Amino acid sequence: MTDITTSDRAGKLLAALSEQLASRERHYEIVVVGGSALLALGFVDRPTKDVDVVALSDAGALQKADPLPSELIDARDRVARDFGLQSNWLNAGPASLMDLGLPEGFLDRVQTRALGDGLTVHFASRLDQIHFKLYALVDQGPGKHEQDLRALAPTPQELIEAARWARSHDPSEGFRDMLEEALRHLGVEDADLGA
Repeated sequence: MTDITTSDRAGKLLAALSEQLASRERHYEIVVVGGSALLALGFVDRPTKDVDVVALSDAGALQKADPLPSELIDARDRVARDFGLQSNWLNAGPASLMDLGLPEGFLDRVQTRALGDGLTVHFASRLDQIHFKLYALVDQGPGKHEQDLRALAPTPQELIEAARWARSHDPSEGFRDMLEEALRHLGVEDADLGA
């Protein structure tokens, strides 16, 4: 199966998804995070296997993307067949981030692209991606998350803000310890993350 390797390819896939949705007289607004959003916005230049949808937007209100609506799944599956992609190239894997809330002001910072009659995509901002990537780095380990985080070139203050948000998702002492270790690894010493 083929990866999504460039922002142009990601754009073509999402445009094809929009065409499929429009042919069904449907329109969705999706909120995208992760590697595909970083690729689309030009922050990274690495392949990714999927487009991570955290939420659906309806009249400016965010709703958890899990499960994805059946019409969106049908259109996604058609695009997967047409382009030789994995069937879950568009998925709601990170939707659980909605359970405890996205960073304050998230929706005000998204970068929005209308891709025809069937689809509008809201890409998470650089600041919000720093939040998500720091959380993923601590939760899942280094590798692409650390590479992406470093590509975003966060300031110490942005990392501390992201760490405080991450603590709202996992307040355990063990997570705090790992978070502080990750911050030190990224050059931030003595961050006050609370008890």
